[in-house]
Amino acid sequence: DILDSRYSWTRLGLALTMSLVGNVGMWVIIVMLPDIQAEFGVNRADASLPYTLMMIGFATGIMVFGRMVDRFGVTLAMIIAAVLVAAGMVASAVSPTILVLSLVQFFVGLGTAACFGPLIADVSLWFLKRRGIAVAITASGNYLAGAIWPVLLVGMIAEQGWRFVYLLLAVIVLVVVIPLALCLRRQVPQAARDRADQISNARA
Repeated sequence: DILDSRYSWTRLGLALTMSLVGNVGMWVIIVMLPDIQAEFGVNRADASLPYTLMMIGFATGIMVFGRMVDRFGVTLAMIIAAVLVAAGMVASAVSPTILVLSLVQFFVGLGTAACFGPLIADVSLWFLKRRGIAVAITASGNYLAGAIWPVLLVGMIAEQGWRFVYLLLAVIVLVVVIPLALCLRRQVPQAARDRADQISNARA
């Protein structure tokens, strides 16, 4: 049975890694806000606009990439998301105004969303007995990213500047997420999905 198999747990590990890296855009902007505010000479409300639009993009992306995963599978969705996040970070690094930076952050949030809900949905298909813990582990990647990345990057932001950090993160997202996404091309056999549905219906 492919469900709850060694491959399922391996796939979960890959998904967790993608979540840790892919969700960096959601958290690093928080650490950068004081530097962004100082560079553009804006008040705190205006400096928080990039984060606001990033979260709006995140909420939108959950639906957009969720539908994409349903239709085309997780691999294509994750590759598009990685490119979108990386492009948004590069554009952020060269943004001349706070307004441009805010608009670009919408697309960073849009791509980042693929590393949360849609990735969780894909992982859930590969588990039956341990589906709950598998979903929880995948979801934790977002919050682990929030715990790890700010600590790792705060010193670099102070020394190299927030623009350099965005360029570095763009490379990291592409180098990590795209190869791992290509490892997720395998689809759940229809027989396994039917069996899982039958057992779930029986439990209900």
